[in-house]
Amino acid sequence: MKRANRRRSSVWDCFEQEGNFVRCMKCDAKLKYCGGATSTMMSHMSRHHASTASPDEDEKPVICSVQSIEEESTANSDIMQVAIMSPNINIMTANPTERDYGERKRLKRSSVWDIFVRVNDEVHCTMCETKLKYRSSTTNMMYHIRNKHPDTLSNDGGSVAAHTEVTELISRMIEKDMLPISVLSGDGFRELLAYTVQNYKMPCAGDITRLIEGHFQEKAEELLVQLGKVEKVALTADFWTALPFQRYITVFCSFITEDWQGRSVVLQTQKLSSDSHTTTDSVTERLFNTVQSWGIAGKVTACVHNNTQGILSAHACPRVTWDYATCFATTLQLAVSEGLSEDLVRIIVAAGKLVKHFNHNLQAYEALEQKQVQMCLPQHKLIQSSKARWDSICDMFERLLEQRWAIKAVLSDRAVTNRQEAQMLEIEDDCWQIIENFTPVLATLKWATTVISAETEVSISNIYPITFSLIQTHLVPKENDVEQVSEFKLKVQKLLQDHMEVDSNGLASKPALIASMLDPRHKHLSFLTPTGRLSAKVKLHELVSNLDVITTTVGLKDEQQDILVTPNISQVAAMPSQQRSDTKNTMMLLLGDNYSSSYATDSEAQVDYYLRDIAPSLDINPLDWWRVNGPRFPKLATLARHYLCVPGVSLPSLLSESGQTFAEMRTRLGPEHIDMMIFVNRNA
Repeated sequence: MKRANRRRSSVWDCFEQEGNFVRCMKCDAKLKYCGGATSTMMSHMSRHHASTASPDEDEKPVICSVQSIEEESTANSDIMQVAIMSPNINIMTANPTERDYGERKRLKRSSVWDIFVRVNDEVHCTMCETKLKYRSSTTNMMYHIRNKHPDTLSNDGGSVAAHTEVTELISRMIEKDMLPISVLSGDGFRELLAYTVQNYKMPCAGDITRLIEGHFQEKAEELLVQLGKVEKVALTADFWTALPFQRYITVFCSFITEDWQGRSVVLQTQKLSSDSHTTTDSVTERLFNTVQSWGIAGKVTACVHNNTQGILSAHACPRVTWDYATCFATTLQLAVSEGLSEDLVRIIVAAGKLVKHFNHNLQAYEALEQKQVQMCLPQHKLIQSSKARWDSICDMFERLLEQRWAIKAVLSDRAVTNRQEAQMLEIEDDCWQIIENFTPVLATLKWATTVISAETEVSISNIYPITFSLIQTHLVPKENDVEQVSEFKLKVQKLLQDHMEVDSNGLASKPALIASMLDPRHKHLSFLTPTGRLSAKVKLHELVSNLDVITTTVGLKDEQQDILVTPNISQVAAMPSQQRSDTKNTMMLLLGDNYSSSYATDSEAQVDYYLRDIAPSLDINPLDWWRVNGPRFPKLATLARHYLCVPGVSLPSLLSESGQTFAEMRTRLGPEHIDMMIFVNRNA
């Protein structure tokens, strides 16, 4: 498309047009002239008349920020390099077959191997003997050549190494934004690269796929090593839909590292059968096969899922040893949806129509803005609720209450809204009262979901304290509640009690309650009855005792090789006189190193000391607390690693803006690459 009033390029000061050709007035060279493009002329000037070539003001150099890895630092250190590239391009006339062959041949062996030699998992520069780590990517070698040996680059305005670097960045872009690989065939994308990178040959889909596969294999190998070092992990089974007939399950894995950092990674994404009769056995078997392929079959503590059809069960596969727990956000979603009465649903629908009118009617929208200014109200746009997310109802009601009188003023203005339309949209006063009474209840439930869904915090241990707080306090009807809100509170209260099994005798065995005991903020379990607290304490003692049995069995061979803790008298008598005179050392030998230690060594004593210890404030991260206090309670610290890694929801960040973006991006991927793309994106 032609641009209007485009300024004449300065390159015409050196060229004159002769039909379909242009002639250089400095060396009489003739160049092909196609469709008004000056790229070939600019390229000619930069090559043969560089001293006289001056860049046009409108044709500024393109500044690209790229990631670099210093040759003397680790492979993870990042610095910024600024590459200034001239927007010169040459028009390629090769046919598509020859072009694809040339691209495949170029990408098969990068020009960096003319300078580097591979030695095991390193590459050595033959020019300066620098050693770099090799991880199936040539990017760090290209940066090294660009920074240390720029004279080796070709003088045609763009090097093969730079082009390979751009191809690598394209693959990274596709991974980070989860774009379909078909984006390479887009005309706009090709035009952009042709303008910004001189002589760049667009890679085919197969080339980019091979690069992403290389990144996938590299990350998978690193993750396999990391999972081999952890004692326990937790699984998350996230069921989601891309299209009406494309159902998937993404398996996440959460664990706590040696330095008490929580991590969550993706293991696999699989497409489920479109048949509505997906069996429990098939899904459970798939989940077990995924766990087994990653070598963590005996390490899983629990699996959190968002499935509401009951197709996950610990009894479906005899090899499954872990517990299942329903995602808290899914449980709350079901409770809220089932708790809405017909009157509340009617009010929600009416509010949605009102918001839709103001968001789609330009005259009403502008009139609302004017009323906001006149009434000194915040100039906020009304929020439309979504059927998929109940918390959006809370957002819609809060905004309507904020703008209530501005909305009424617009609906009363006959120059903007006619009488019939106003009568259809107007919300009656008693409905406004219900909205005003109902919104704080929804806001409380939304805050609870936000706390449990926090991706950077331990969430599983918060589930029962928050659930009991909702049931015992926030969902108890009050005297000033309208009938519809009181009815809603009672329904949600009952549904939460049933779903979370708060009255069950087996509550003490639930992973979420065990995690609450191992969270120093909630260890006193003040929300339970005395009988419930006693049952939970007995369960904690049982887990520590079982841990003792496992530790004793595993360490039996090592224990046989250890020196006796209590030495015999002959060994003491045979010591040199200088050592025998050291009373302190002798006492330590006789009584043991832990005699005067404040750390608890007995299992029961550890539990008792831990429970009697002062609880930290609620703003403390429990992982930070265990990092400091783990040596005081080593056995409980081991259990804390096992249970605090369990997430509270199936996808921790789904309620956040970044989580929603991820959920939307993954739906545009094709089934052939979906597992690989989600893996490299979430494990970056």
